[in-house]
Amino acid sequence: MIYEFCAENVTLLEKAMQAGARRIELCDNLAVGGTTPSYGVTKVAVELAANYDTTIMTMIRPRGGDFVYNELEIAIMLEDIRMTAQAGSQGVVFGGLTADKKLDKPNLEKLIAASKGMEIVFHMAFDELSEEDQLEAIDWLSQAGVTRILTRAGVCLLKNRKELLAFGSSFHLCLKFLNPISLIKKRLVPMVL
Repeated sequence: MIYEFCAENVTLLEKAMQAGARRIELCDNLAVGGTTPSYGVTKVAVELAANYDTTIMTMIRPRGGDFVYNELEIAIMLEDIRMTAQAGSQGVVFGGLTADKKLDKPNLEKLIAASKGMEIVFHMAFDELSEEDQLEAIDWLSQAGVTRILTRAGVCLLKNRKELLAFGSSFHLCLKFLNPISLIKKRLVPMVL
């Protein structure tokens, strides 16, 4: 099991890695669900993480609020992906929906193409999808190159966990429980599996 720490900046980063975190979701503005951290924060986090064999996954989100992005915001996200890769981040975390709460496939295809060579994770925009759309989204995202989904693990996911796990070991559903250190609690793992 890999322990993941959601970091708003580098303040607690080294302590988290000393405590066993081997994957960091690097964000800014956690009060609004996380936005893209600066290039400087990302670069320093990557350098610190190298000492602990820890992966940095950088949030790509231009603002808080919903996950419906206009053309300008998509352009910002594409540039942020480029800068994140330049800073050395091993992966990116993003999502995107249409106004009617469906996957924004055309824009997601652009973001995924820009992320080539990095691990790609779809964030909690997934929780905004209907139950039916979540199941379809898992298939589409996995075929598009997304390796994990971060989710609050709502009723739909727990109810359908056997069907979700049937998608195979090449695609992992990462259940993100929101708690003070953003790590999956060991006692919750059996409930999910």
